[in-house]
Amino acid sequence: MTAQGKGLTAENIIKVAEKNDIPILEDPSLVEILQDVNINETIPDELYEVVAEVYAFIYQLDKMSES
Repeated sequence: MTAQGKGLTAENIIKVAEKNDIPILEDPSLVEILQDVNINETIPDELYEVVAEVYAFIYQLDKMSES
């Protein structure tokens, strides 16, 4: 599941995530970069490294949940 929002919508997304024990990655610089990319839109080449960092975060969470 993915979600995207600003302001009140973003606050509600965070509340739902916290209520459901969904990990939240907080990175203001990442938010600034990704806020102009729409869901299901192709990721621009210059964002590959940033997206790889997000995948690494998810991978680490997955490994921790397996232990």
